[in-house]
Amino acid sequence: MKVALIKVTVLFFFVSSAYGQKIKYKDIFGLLSTKQYEAAEPFLKKYLQENTDNPNAFLYMGIIYQDKSSRQDILKNTGLATALMDSAVFFYQKAYSSLTEKEVKRNDEYYQVYNRRDLRTGEFGVKLSDIQFDLEKKMEGLRERIDRVKMVKHYFALADSLYTRSRRSYTALRQAYPSEKQLYLRADETTLQALTALALRYDSSMKAFETYKASSSNLGKTGYNQVMTKNDIVKYETDGATPANFYQDDLQVWDYRKFADQARLVIEKEIMPMREHLVTYDVEINKLREKLNQDSVSVKNDLTSLIEKILAEQLKKYDSDPLPIEVFSLKIADLEYRSALLEDKKQSDSSNVRTALQRVNEQSRYLKKLDSIASKMMAEDIDKKAEDYKSFIANTYSNTVVLKSYVKALKEFAEREKRTVDEKLKACSESLRWLVSAPDSVPLFYDAARSKFKPLLIVDEQYTTGLLFNDTTNAQGYFYSITPSRVPDIRATFPLEKGSFRYSRAPVTRSLLYADPAGQIFFVLIYGEKAGKENKYPATLAKIYRSDGLAWSNNYAVSFLPREISFKPETGELTIKADAHQAVIDKNGKMK
Repeated sequence: MKVALIKVTVLFFFVSSAYGQKIKYKDIFGLLSTKQYEAAEPFLKKYLQENTDNPNAFLYMGIIYQDKSSRQDILKNTGLATALMDSAVFFYQKAYSSLTEKEVKRNDEYYQVYNRRDLRTGEFGVKLSDIQFDLEKKMEGLRERIDRVKMVKHYFALADSLYTRSRRSYTALRQAYPSEKQLYLRADETTLQALTALALRYDSSMKAFETYKASSSNLGKTGYNQVMTKNDIVKYETDGATPANFYQDDLQVWDYRKFADQARLVIEKEIMPMREHLVTYDVEINKLREKLNQDSVSVKNDLTSLIEKILAEQLKKYDSDPLPIEVFSLKIADLEYRSALLEDKKQSDSSNVRTALQRVNEQSRYLKKLDSIASKMMAEDIDKKAEDYKSFIANTYSNTVVLKSYVKALKEFAEREKRTVDEKLKACSESLRWLVSAPDSVPLFYDAARSKFKPLLIVDEQYTTGLLFNDTTNAQGYFYSITPSRVPDIRATFPLEKGSFRYSRAPVTRSLLYADPAGQIFFVLIYGEKAGKENKYPATLAKIYRSDGLAWSNNYAVSFLPREISFKPETGELTIKADAHQAVIDKNGKMK
């Protein structure tokens, strides 16, 4: 039957177009009744141009437009869809207003879709009232659908446009602040306003989308079922820039609200209070500088407590090398050095050479720190770094010109001071190498080539013994205590056997020392490693008291090379030992 219908239709088209015969409605109805609306539409339009009194033709024209509207994309072709529905309502209205009982009875074959059983009589038939009621429902439904489609498109477009504007706002933020570091460190009230606007606009987009989804559900099948996924902005420099396609069912969007809220929280709760703390901290350092200058007192202890408040860790969350921390470090290094100078000045009467060297070394350490920081800052682009800290610069140095001048001044100061401190270091280091026993200076090192003193034994920071040559033929032995002031509190010289300890024999001369635990009694043994007469080794032993100086000294000739000396307080005897050999000296210096 379908094949036959198609043949009839094709034949109808051929004959009508070929011979230009007048179109008959019953021929068109064959297509309409089988819902071949697309094929029937051009003929029906032509028919209606020539016939304006056929309600059934108006009815089917409305059905055609309603069918066409149902196949339109309500989001992409909203205007066309609503226009088609308006046209359907127009033709339904035309059919409604021209329908009569006479029309229905005369052309009841055209209205068989309304053929119903009469519940009262039980007979089948077509009623005008049924047709009118259906038309009223169709028109009412279409009018409602037009409003709903317009509402759906309105909220869809609103959600899409608001999200696009949100993305543009985010992009504008990234253009103004290319990095997250800049976003936070350069943020001001304008930035906070932009973040607030971004959050509100994004919220409005999400609410519009929710309304769109709710409204869309009232339309039935629309061809769309968007499921939204909100993605966090994790990497500020790369995330958040890609657009969203609101027509896709898998709708991927960036959560600008979450980003804006987090950024505002950081700026308001961390960055802005931190800026105030930076200025406050700078003021505290300046107060210490005033205290140092006015009272001429060290502020190192104050700096210790102040350093605990440094905001470095907080700042370094956003900037690995923050300019304010460099400024603070520079100012603190300057105060540390100047405090060390004041401390040294107040202790300059101290005769402890090693302590003096320690103080100068401390000064040198602080000075190197000051010079290092100043050098680093001078090599940097301070103007560029200052862009992240405009508030700090404005409240502390007014502008970068002043700051750069300050850094340069401290760099030059450090260079000048370094020359002075280096000279002090050299002098102190040299002082540690000599004992001062007026009018002589006794070396505390073994290669003192030009000195008349030839050290044989140096016990670090305790005692030294050696040979004293007033001429090249005969030598004296000496014993000095090594004190922090390098002025010995124990000093003794004693004669050595003539001829045995000449200048030429100094390289083969050695010394042994014994000091009692109380540091009151000392024995110094000086001996030659080159044997003399009877193959014996020359030796001189001196006994020295802290309180009285030299008690006695005696010369000996021993048959072995001494390696150790020991003392018995209970007998006052001293024993010179070497492996199995020994010699005992009594309390008066006589060899037993």
